[in-house]
Amino acid sequence: MKLFHLVLWRISLALVIVLSLWAGFFYIKIVDEVNDEVDDSLEDYSEGLIIRALSGEEMPAASNGSNNQYYLYEVSKSYAASHPQITYRDEMVFITEKDETEPARVLITIFRTDDERYMELVVYTPTIEKLDLLRAIFWWIVFLYVLLLLIILLINVWVFHKNMKPLYTLLRWLDNYQLGKKNAPLENETRVTEFRRLNTAAMAYAERSEKLFEQQKVFIGNASHEMQTPLAICRNRLEMLMEDENLTEHQLNELIKTHQTLENLTRMNRSLLLLCKIENGQFADTHSVCLNEILNRYLEDYKEVYAYRNITVTVESDSEFCVDINDALVSVLVTNLLKNAFVHNVDNGFIHIKITSSSFEISNAGEEALDRERIFERFYQGQKKEGSTGLGLALVDSICKSNHLQIAYAYIDNRHVFTLSRSE
Repeated sequence: MKLFHLVLWRISLALVIVLSLWAGFFYIKIVDEVNDEVDDSLEDYSEGLIIRALSGEEMPAASNGSNNQYYLYEVSKSYAASHPQITYRDEMVFITEKDETEPARVLITIFRTDDERYMELVVYTPTIEKLDLLRAIFWWIVFLYVLLLLIILLINVWVFHKNMKPLYTLLRWLDNYQLGKKNAPLENETRVTEFRRLNTAAMAYAERSEKLFEQQKVFIGNASHEMQTPLAICRNRLEMLMEDENLTEHQLNELIKTHQTLENLTRMNRSLLLLCKIENGQFADTHSVCLNEILNRYLEDYKEVYAYRNITVTVESDSEFCVDINDALVSVLVTNLLKNAFVHNVDNGFIHIKITSSSFEISNAGEEALDRERIFERFYQGQKKEGSTGLGLALVDSICKSNHLQIAYAYIDNRHVFTLSRSE
C-alpha cells in the first residue's frame, strides 16, 4: 500500500468516527432543544388551565381550533399517589377536528383542588411539524458533515501531495538510477530539513555504490585478464608432458584429467571476463540481427556434438525473429542456449527449436525440472553436469537484460523450455 493511500485511509477513518459522534451529539441536542420548546408551550397552556380550574372560572373548549388540546378529569387519591405529578411523553392521539390519529407531545399533570379532589390534566399538541423539522435538521446535518468530510479530505490530499513532492522526486530518481551508467543529477530543492537530509544520504549512498562497483569491475577485469597467461602456460606445459613417450598409462590419465580441469578453468575465466564486460556496457555497438541466421550458422556444428548422444534436432520457423544486439553477444546467446539444451538433455532425446516473429523458443527432453528461481544464477548447475561451468545461463540472462530482451524457463511435459522474447 502506498504511503498516500495509507495516510488518507487513516485520516478518513478517524474523521468519519469523530464527525459521526459529533453529528450524533449535535442532533440529540437539537432534538432536546425542540422538545424543550414544545414542553414550555405545553407547560404554559397547562398552567393557564390549572389556574382556571382552581379559581372556578369557566374552562375553554377542549378543542378550540389551536394545536393545543386537553382533557381534564377527576382521579382517585390512590391513583394520584402512585403516579408522578408531571409526565412528558410522545404518543399517538386522535385529533377530533381532523378525525385522524397523529403523533403528539403529551403533558400529564396531577393536581389537588381546594376541596381535596384530585384532578388529572392531559394536554397535548400534534408534533407533525416538529417531526418535519427534525427530519429536515437530520438531513441537513448529514449533508453538512459529508460535505465537511469531503472538503477536509481534499485539503489533506492537496497538502500531502504538496508537502511530499520532494519524496516522490527522490523515489523517481532512485528508480531510474543505474550503477555504472551516466545518471541525471538529483534536482530536488526543498526547505524541509528531513527531506534535505534524505537527499544527502541518498546521494552519498549512490556515490559509495559507484566507487564499490567501479572497484569490483576493475578487480574482476584485471583478475580474469591476468589469469589468461598463466593458464595458457600451464596448458602448454601439460601438453608437452603428455607427448613424453616415457609416461606410464596412469601418469598420462592423470595429466589428461589435469588438462581437462585447466580447460574448464580457462572457459570459466573467459565467461567471467565476458560477464564483466557486458555489465560494464562494453558492447554498445548494436544493430538489427536475425536469430534465424545465427542459428543456421552454428546449428550444423552442434548437430555433430548432439550425434554422440543420439539427440535429434527439429526446427520450426514461420518468420524471422530479429533484435538489436551486438554481433559478439548474439553468438554467445545462441550458442549457450544450444549448449544448455545438450547439457540438460537425455540420451536418445530431442531438441525442438521454434521461431516466430515475437519469440525464439528452444526445448529439449529432460528428466526433472530445474529450479526456476535459481536457474539464471552464476555457478548454479542443479545436478552437476560434466563440462558445465554454471555460467552459461547467467551469460544468457545478462545479455538479455542489457539488450531489452526477456528469457523465461518452464518445465512442460518432461521438456525444458527456454523462451526468448522482447521486453515489454
